[in-house]
Amino acid sequence: MLDNYRTMEFIEHPDLKTISVEQVLKALGDPVRLATVKELLEAQNEEKACGTFNYTVTKATFSHHLQILREAGVIHTRIEGTRKFTSLRSKELNKRFPGLLEFLTKTL
Repeated sequence: MLDNYRTMEFIEHPDLKTISVEQVLKALGDPVRLATVKELLEAQNEEKACGTFNYTVTKATFSHHLQILREAGVIHTRIEGTRKFTSLRSKELNKRFPGLLEFLTKTL
């Protein structure tokens, strides 16, 4: 049991108080990342398993894009066993940057 604990992966998420709108917009400036956010917006605040996204890049490249979105505070990743689930940090983003997600919803 202890060995499993040592190998468990923990993912840190930034406090949105430390994130600037410039960081968020920079993260959204890539077509793959923007499409990922669009999928999450269409999921209406539901989590998506990481393997269920529609992407055209390699798995490693897509993982890198998810990391950039996570570090910018845009998404949250939760680990359950060997699977990872991703969700949009909608409530937090709306509180920190009012109107941003609404704008994205209308323009995507």
